[in-house]
Amino acid sequence: MGMSDYYKSLREKVGNELIFLPCVVGIVRNKRGEILLQNKGNGEKWSLPAGAIELGEAPAQSVVREVWEETGLSVIPKKLVGVFGGKEFRYQYPNGHKVEYNVYMFDCTIEGGELSPIDDETVELRYFHPNTMPELALPYPKHLFTQVGCEEDIYFQWNEEWVKEVSKK
Repeated sequence: MGMSDYYKSLREKVGNELIFLPCVVGIVRNKRGEILLQNKGNGEKWSLPAGAIELGEAPAQSVVREVWEETGLSVIPKKLVGVFGGKEFRYQYPNGHKVEYNVYMFDCTIEGGELSPIDDETVELRYFHPNTMPELALPYPKHLFTQVGCEEDIYFQWNEEWVKEVSKK
């Protein structure tokens, strides 16, 4: 549904400056195990169905809403797959808005609906085999797309240098 009133108000105050943005992303698979990707048709790379967490929403609630808005599918988040953020998850939209995402990634199952976007943010939806997916707008670890099921631990970014950096202070 585009940008919420909250984020519009924030952008009126800060313009295109970098903002911190909590968001969700859903991995939605068809019966063949292919992953649903979205093309916004504005020159951005393909992406998973995703969006900002709105005030008052829980992350799982947000992924249900975002996937429905962008795909027309009703989903149930089955597992928190990963948590991402930091400089690697900074992004600049074609309109100049800069964000640094803090991303909650969920593995979702389709409960119903029809593959037809509700909002105007989606030009094309297509399923891709995990090994032949195009490059995505954000650098999610590729191994997360080939895992199926709930047997794996939650993935999070980790760098041993982070401990050394704080130890120097």
